[in-house]
Amino acid sequence: MAGRAQALKYASDRKLQFLKALEEFIRIPSVSTNPQNKGDMMSASSWVRDKLEAIGMNAQIFPTNGHPVVFAECKKTNSAAPTVLVYGHYDVQPADPLELWNHPPFEPTIHDDYLFGRGASDMKGQVAASLFAVEAILSNGLSPVNIKFMIEGEEEIGSPNLNSFIETHQQLLACDIVLNPDTGMIAADIPTITYALRGMSYFEIRIYGPPHDLHSGLFGGIIHNPAQVLCELIAGMHDSQGHILLPGFYDRVRPLSEEERNSLAKLPMTEQYYINQTGVPALFGEAGFTPIEQIGARPTLDVNGFYSGFIGEGSKTIIPAWAMAKVSMRLVPDQDPNEVTEQLQAYLAAKTPATVRWEILKMHNGPASISNINHPGTNALAKALESVWGKKPVFKREGGSVPVVANMQRILGVESILSGFGLPDDDIHAPNEKLHLPTWNRGIDSIIHFFYNYGENH
Repeated sequence: MAGRAQALKYASDRKLQFLKALEEFIRIPSVSTNPQNKGDMMSASSWVRDKLEAIGMNAQIFPTNGHPVVFAECKKTNSAAPTVLVYGHYDVQPADPLELWNHPPFEPTIHDDYLFGRGASDMKGQVAASLFAVEAILSNGLSPVNIKFMIEGEEEIGSPNLNSFIETHQQLLACDIVLNPDTGMIAADIPTITYALRGMSYFEIRIYGPPHDLHSGLFGGIIHNPAQVLCELIAGMHDSQGHILLPGFYDRVRPLSEEERNSLAKLPMTEQYYINQTGVPALFGEAGFTPIEQIGARPTLDVNGFYSGFIGEGSKTIIPAWAMAKVSMRLVPDQDPNEVTEQLQAYLAAKTPATVRWEILKMHNGPASISNINHPGTNALAKALESVWGKKPVFKREGGSVPVVANMQRILGVESILSGFGLPDDDIHAPNEKLHLPTWNRGIDSIIHFFYNYGENH
């Protein structure tokens, strides 16, 4: 017990140092999708490696065909103790639109109890919380468990090179459980463990008409407008009840049991909860399901971007040569991303008129995942959260996607414990992303408790 108490005191005494280090991390604009940020991606991976080395771990950077992976493990290991692999990512989303930020996105700013900056919550704050918790533990000598880190740089672009890294480094990554703090909490006073994640398929749909833009006065009425065709195709992908109309789309969707529906209904996530979070006047969704069921257990199809023709100021009367939409689908167990691709192709083949041609570009795919909530690691985290918050955590499904969870289940044969200390109003992926610092500091203490609990229970 002395080791646990000393680690908690170490963390408490160094809150300011931890915060300054996190701010340093956030200043690195590690935007994985932008080629011009390649140097920043190397800087971020070096920052993670150097911090892990500084706290007493063996750390190295592994190159991939894209951005590198940082791996680390304890210098001293205990063969009798279990091994925990901590997963995270150091890449962030683009900061656009910049004009909507109240502060520069890569200049961390504290206001009240919040730290503002791109990546503060998703997920540099969560990576740093895990790293600082391990620092506190290792400051007292041998850890109660063997600890490894795998921090990637491509999560925000679908982790295209992570599977091959995991497959070729299975011995290096061998572990008993994965701690993945890339989800979050329902509220600052409600500790949360996530047991299911949706998968995702992401596409560009392109509709082509004439080989170049045409004068709408000379040719309007005889040329089928690609923008109009695309709008009609997208509109036809849902009915008025919110059901998705791709052929066979729901065939593999795993239904919720009555027991799980009853459990989810107890969570404090009502229609008003989501209205307050989003600012919309009313919710929309698939008929027959509550909002929490729609978010975690039902698939979706959304337009993420749309482009066609002249979109500058003023007017230009043309029939555009082409139109494009970016479309994502959130998938649930047991949907197959490859089958979903075929369903989209079948829909377009059946519905697209002969006056235009179409193609889809598959950007990335990832399966859904569902975890064992009775795993000893999950119990250890639940006990840790209760120790810090003074109440038992709630268990929920998450609407977002973390493809690495299902991939590590498949490749390494290990379960992941999903938690994190971000909040629903952190504005991740949006302007003015922020991190609630009191919750973050509690999160560091929770991770310390988790490692000791898991070591003792094992």
